Amino acid sequence: MADPSSYRPEQGQIPTSPGVYRFRDAHDRVIYVGKAKSLRPRLSSYFQDLSGLHPRTRTMVTTAASVDWTVVSTEVEALQLEYSWIKEFDPRFNVKYRDDKSYPFLAVTMNEEFPRVQVMRGSKRKGVRYFGPYGHAWAIRETVDLLLRVFPVRTCSAGVFKRSAQIGRPCLLGYIGKCAAPCVGRVSPQEHRQLAEDFCDFMAGRTGAYLRRLEEQMQEAAEELEYERAGRLRDDMGALRRAMEKNAVVLTDATDADLIALAEDELEAAVQIFHVRGGRVRGRRGWVTDKVEAVSTADLVEHALQQLYGEERGDAIPKEVLVPALPEPARPVGEWLGGLRGSQVDLRVPQRGDKRSLMETVHRNAQQALALHKTKRASDLTTRSQALEEIAEALDLDSAPLRIECFDVSHLQGDDVVASMVVFEDGLPRKSEYRRFQIKSFEGQDDVRAMNEVVGRRFRRYLREKQRSGEWVEPADTGEESADPAPGSGAAAATAAGRAGAGSEALSPETAVPVAESPGPDDPVAGGPREDDGRPKRFAYPPQLLVVDGGRPQVAAAQAALTELGIDDVAVCGLAKRLEEVWLPGETDPVVLPRTSEGLYLLQRIRDEAHRFAIRYQRSKRAGALRAGPLDAVAGLGQTRKQALIKHFGSVKRLRAATIEEICEVPGIGRKTAETVAVALAGERATTPAVNTATGEIIDDDE
Repeated sequence: MADPSSYRPEQGQIPTSPGVYRFRDAHDRVIYVGKAKSLRPRLSSYFQDLSGLHPRTRTMVTTAASVDWTVVSTEVEALQLEYSWIKEFDPRFNVKYRDDKSYPFLAVTMNEEFPRVQVMRGSKRKGVRYFGPYGHAWAIRETVDLLLRVFPVRTCSAGVFKRSAQIGRPCLLGYIGKCAAPCVGRVSPQEHRQLAEDFCDFMAGRTGAYLRRLEEQMQEAAEELEYERAGRLRDDMGALRRAMEKNAVVLTDATDADLIALAEDELEAAVQIFHVRGGRVRGRRGWVTDKVEAVSTADLVEHALQQLYGEERGDAIPKEVLVPALPEPARPVGEWLGGLRGSQVDLRVPQRGDKRSLMETVHRNAQQALALHKTKRASDLTTRSQALEEIAEALDLDSAPLRIECFDVSHLQGDDVVASMVVFEDGLPRKSEYRRFQIKSFEGQDDVRAMNEVVGRRFRRYLREKQRSGEWVEPADTGEESADPAPGSGAAAATAAGRAGAGSEALSPETAVPVAESPGPDDPVAGGPREDDGRPKRFAYPPQLLVVDGGRPQVAAAQAALTELGIDDVAVCGLAKRLEEVWLPGETDPVVLPRTSEGLYLLQRIRDEAHRFAIRYQRSKRAGALRAGPLDAVAGLGQTRKQALIKHFGSVKRLRAATIEEICEVPGIGRKTAETVAVALAGERATTPAVNTATGEIIDDDE
């Protein structure tokens, strides 16, 4: 625990202009980002007597080890920079709403030649029109099924579309009138795009014009005695009205607005957003957050606005944003929203009428969401805390291990040897910091040696990060041979890292592969190593507990790797599968946790997750090797030129039979490359005979 007075800046050094400030911990990680209209009074408020601070603020300032700031010109710039830094650094003490990327949207891919209507989740893509979000994907499909009668836009995948174009026959939807069948040329690309535009206009709330147009066409058909056509138009109007009925009118003046409501207690807050377009609720979403800092309702509203609109532009931001409390001050936030939209945005609190009534409905939804969340999470919080305490007690740790890393080795009979590292923080998986390794220092099956290598590589990188950041300094070179420093000291660990790194490979992407499962655009680690400015870095932070999948030999190998590097402040244990025993370094008997122990259950979850992640990587490598073709072995031949060769000749068999002059005719292939390809394929042909897969007979090419 740090003393805030140890890093308090001088009063005269802090400017009085607007700016954004960052608190960092002892590892130089950014743990809190804030903004201020005047930096001097805001920063000074953090360095008062600790007893006068809010408990969460007190925890933050005692965790921090330094503070810095950046001066900007206006409060709007401060708001923009604060949002950018929160997304970039992911500070642990800032309010972060758990994102709702799992919510499904109705999307129209206007960036394709033939736009497609489909259900989409995840980050928004450029050139795609989105409507929603919806609570359930089936609700989108019901709406689309009704609208395809009137707007028969393509809904098939690229594979189905290409296949139909090849065979000259549309899919079932084309036959029943729910697709215009652009795949077989029934409509031109321009006509199909117009259908997609009309579909988007209807979903955006411009429904009256289409209903009036259909009604006029129906009357004309009836007057001309074309009753079948009039009946179809009548049915189309009914389908459109049923689609509209799914979104009842909530604002009679056809308003475009977003309504944001909050429900909160001392520890958590729930946010609900209703997206109203054309007076109808077109989508809704919700977030929940831990109140890790002392925040008011106005502060929560400001954070919600940043989360909701930070990545949006143009019409995605409505003309009106209705909130339960205005941010303080409200003017910079309104200007920021207006800049994103490109026109003025009315940010206000509804006082009366339909909008006030609708806001109360949104607030009731937020209250229900918070109650449901607390019901689900109450036992989970208690259980995780209990599990960490049980682990600390069983392993005789000084405190609960808030960060646990687990390693596992996987192979297939000694081939494709790989390893995984998974990370759990506060008892929950942190998938953005998962890592996977390829074992390259030896071949064959040796789990113990592989475990020693992987743990050593992980902590050598950690020590190099410490050296680069200047936290550990090499001893001064006096020209005399000095005694070895004590194990675990800064000099010892740094020296060990230097010795280990001198004779070992660098952690290249081929030897230590960083992996984030389903990483998104705001993933702080998926982009790889960062500079020493507070951004997350690979292997930069040590765990309190290192778990290995295995028994006494694997534990001894992991401990040996740490001892070699002079690291003695990381606890090590292993979990053996056979009897679920916990092994400690140097102990002849295991620690046996009760079968009903929450601590044992958490260790099993971590071990199983590491095993799953290792198996997944090992299988992906094996599948990649099975998919590899003869052209993959040709040195200097990239993916683009391989595709060009296959496209030109149609198959590897025809390419193998081609002459060097014929290969040179392929664009981008020179004579030297053609000769290399011909030699490689000739050698592959000699060593790998063709086999009839039906009979097992070896095919003789000379026959």
